[in-house]
Amino acid sequence: MTDTTQNAPALGLFERYLTLWVALAMAGGIAVGRFAPGLVEGIAAAEVASINLVVAVLIWAMVYPMMIGVDVRAIAGVARQPRGLLITLAVNWLIKPFTMALLAVLFFEYVFAPWIDPASATEYIAGLILLGAAPCTAMVFVWSQLTRGDATYTLVQVSVNDVILIVAFAPIVAFLLGVTEITVPWETLVLATLLYVLLPLVAGLLTRRTLATPARIEAFSARAKPWSIIGLVVTVAILFALQGEVILDKPFVILLIAVPILIQSYGIFTIAYAAAWILRVPHRIAAPCALIGTSNFFELAVAVSISLFGLNSGAALATVVGVLVEVPVMLSLVAFANRTRGRFAGA
Repeated sequence: MTDTTQNAPALGLFERYLTLWVALAMAGGIAVGRFAPGLVEGIAAAEVASINLVVAVLIWAMVYPMMIGVDVRAIAGVARQPRGLLITLAVNWLIKPFTMALLAVLFFEYVFAPWIDPASATEYIAGLILLGAAPCTAMVFVWSQLTRGDATYTLVQVSVNDVILIVAFAPIVAFLLGVTEITVPWETLVLATLLYVLLPLVAGLLTRRTLATPARIEAFSARAKPWSIIGLVVTVAILFALQGEVILDKPFVILLIAVPILIQSYGIFTIAYAAAWILRVPHRIAAPCALIGTSNFFELAVAVSISLFGLNSGAALATVVGVLVEVPVMLSLVAFANRTRGRFAGA
């Protein structure tokens, strides 16, 4: 299989200090949410099928530079290296939803019981279950790029995952929640796949075809890459602006909800990353393989939580906390993956 990232240059100054820019974006987003509510309301109103179109455009900008590295001729090569894909699928669908449910019950029915009333605890558990059953579709392309992941293999991993998501999400959620009638927001699923995977892929393939030569493709990709990081930082600012009021009004509850999410995130990454190391999966495949299961399809989780429990429910709040926690967690895991690259075969 063609390695599209092995000779990638070292991270630039802006990328090395990405954690700082994200922290500033979080603080700036909260400030905007507090002092410019009209602007935030305008951004929030630009929504279709529970997907914010402003955020969708920014995520598209993040994903597009990664798609330039996709070589469709190399997709068949995935069959020769199936271990990374198998790890991703096993972690996402056989481990992650059930461990998230276990952690949610453990913390909100027992550990946090003195501080949370039973009705709220039940809703928080439901929201966490929805997060655990919705693995990432879009942002993983950014994390893959930051770890110099194989763009083509990452695309295949995400695509296969999305196909299973369409079939498995509702039954798993129904089983874990004990709810038999779950309305899956198919518009959200289809629109997210279109915006975050299909359109950027088509744009990337057209770009490769237009540029024609490897040297020109590499040069253009290098120029486009900073826009991916800018898109990430602006997206974080908008997400925190949209949720700034919740953060300021319920800091203790948010902290409690974040605890099982943090344990789940680092635990899932550890399982997948260790399995990839044991099975001698090359780092350019191992890093995205572990990061896909760690990240979440938050649009889907938020949409289902609202449809099942209501906009102001504890379940909806729990899925929102998942959004807030994800970026800092993923950045820390990206940094760890980059530091441990040399320990993997074919790094």
